Amino acid sequence: MPFRIIRNDITKVKADAIVNTANPKPVIGSGTDSAVYAAAGKDLLLEARKKIGPIACGDAAWTDGFALKAKYIIHTVGPVWQGGDHGEADILRSCYERSLAIADELKCKSVAFPVLASGNYGFPKEEALKIALSEIGRFLLTHEMKVILVVFDRKALVLSKDLMGDIEEYISENAVELLNKEEYKTNDSSKRRHQRLEDVFITEPVDSIGSEALNDIMSHKGKTFQQRLFELIDERGLTDTQVYKKANIDRKLFSSIRCKSDYKPKKETAVALGIALGLDLDTMQDLLACAGMTLSSSVPFDMIIRYFLSKGLYDLYDINTALAYYNQKQIGE
Repeated sequence: MPFRIIRNDITKVKADAIVNTANPKPVIGSGTDSAVYAAAGKDLLLEARKKIGPIACGDAAWTDGFALKAKYIIHTVGPVWQGGDHGEADILRSCYERSLAIADELKCKSVAFPVLASGNYGFPKEEALKIALSEIGRFLLTHEMKVILVVFDRKALVLSKDLMGDIEEYISENAVELLNKEEYKTNDSSKRRHQRLEDVFITEPVDSIGSEALNDIMSHKGKTFQQRLFELIDERGLTDTQVYKKANIDRKLFSSIRCKSDYKPKKETAVALGIALGLDLDTMQDLLACAGMTLSSSVPFDMIIRYFLSKGLYDLYDINTALAYYNQKQIGE
């Protein structure tokens, strides 16, 4: 998967490079910077950092990773939040752009970022996350690299209040079967409704086949997932590259799908391809049915995907952020 969100300590992530929110001067800062120095080896890293000298806001430089699992550390200086009227957003975008350019120059196959400037620098978390997703997405349209966004806990994945409210309202209205499971029954249902929703979202998604998909299966009897997928791609006049980039899968996997007529996708892969094609719910169900799957109305992963399809929202990075927020598998490879 070219892009994914994980919860971890960035100093423990295995990647060719990790990105550090650095102090502009060659000194040990606080927060992530301090943690990176401690994990890499303070003396060796500080000596290497001093050789670089000052780093301007929005710029980046690299050192070896020393004791880290990463081969390189890319040091970038984010903006201190001053209300948003001092070019903070442009500086933050530059941090991602310069860091990704350095990772590319170092021929990294993978790079891990924190949500830059959203800690001690005070950049609003929701806006910082949007900029991260936008810049990473723009880079991956033209580059082959695995980019990991590392968050320490669920609080770092700030969904907009409108989006979070819409998702939970949609689920409340459409997940009667799930919410009425025996373990969530209560006499005071209105009081416990949101708590039960929170509990529901710690489950893992599972594939299931429901009656709503049976007609699609029969109508495409004998048609494989591969055949139906490439019919849809041709109908939309898209290229292979456009599709696999939008679907957050790598070129090698997409080539395998094209070459194997009996290819059986993971559900997350099949859904990602449908998102890349901008399919409505009925056509998505049609595509999934060719692989023996469906989007049910009783599985959290499925319901989140159904929500985005029902709203005509096809930004894969937003979808994966919502899935990560609710502890669900992300779509893509």
